[in-house]
Amino acid sequence: MRVRLSRFLALTLLNAGFISLSATSQPVFEKSVKSSIFTPANGFTSGVEGPAVDKSGTLYAVNFAKEGTIGEVTPAGKASLFVELPAGSVGNGIRFNKRGDMFVADYPKHNILKVVMGTKQVSVFANEPRMNQPNDIAIDNQDRLYASDPNWKANTGNIWRIDTDGKVTLLEENMGTSNGIEVSPDNKKLYVNESAQRKVWVYDLSASGLISNKHLLIEFPDFGMDGMRCDTEGNLYIVRYGKGTVAKISPAGKLIQEIQLIGKKPTNITFGGKDGRTAYVTLQDQGNLETFRVNTPGREWKMQQN
Repeated sequence: MRVRLSRFLALTLLNAGFISLSATSQPVFEKSVKSSIFTPANGFTSGVEGPAVDKSGTLYAVNFAKEGTIGEVTPAGKASLFVELPAGSVGNGIRFNKRGDMFVADYPKHNILKVVMGTKQVSVFANEPRMNQPNDIAIDNQDRLYASDPNWKANTGNIWRIDTDGKVTLLEENMGTSNGIEVSPDNKKLYVNESAQRKVWVYDLSASGLISNKHLLIEFPDFGMDGMRCDTEGNLYIVRYGKGTVAKISPAGKLIQEIQLIGKKPTNITFGGKDGRTAYVTLQDQGNLETFRVNTPGREWKMQQN
């Protein structure tokens, strides 16, 4: 929990701006999109994170009622305990592979955990002592995972790839505070944001899972960033910690719209619902989830349908 508190303190301290947006990236608030409360306040702890939806439409998020747990939420918004993680483990990002197995970033123990959904058996899928703390995770169409790995005290971070056999490979080190991470719908781009630096980077992603040609997608003048997810058209939805919004960014790096939330400290986002066009956002200050509708289905939702 100490690591998470320092993380949120670091994000809070980012709220004084010093970087300029480009002329093509001025904020546009879309009033037609309304966020609403999905689960009751304080049902999850302030460490609520890692929302992910399985193929059946059930939503999962970490730290339900207490740290070290994963909660499940029905499409109607009823939350309950899904599983308790091993002692000392605390989850962050969640992803599902093609078989429906759940993978969880366990930041205190430098693990990627695997949860077999039918039996709820939890095991260590990968362990890397060199990690600062695996934070968010993304998954490609070959079920390889990509983990952000921030060092909040030093404002630095790394990117790791975790293969389907659990082998861990360092892709980049000593970047900014790597946080949100996502793969593009065509599996040819890897997006990573840096919370302290307020920058979103895009890499070319090869068929073998290597990254190259790093370049800046967008940077923000104020507030932090946390999790982000793509829709099927490649637009990135990025939560703005402290600002209480979700920014929709085009594949070209243009700020298309900004969606106002009720809470001010969103931590991550995912997509689900019957058509994949329902967004779910975790809120640290509310200890709950909010929801709103979007025009295009989420990338990972579409992958699961296939």
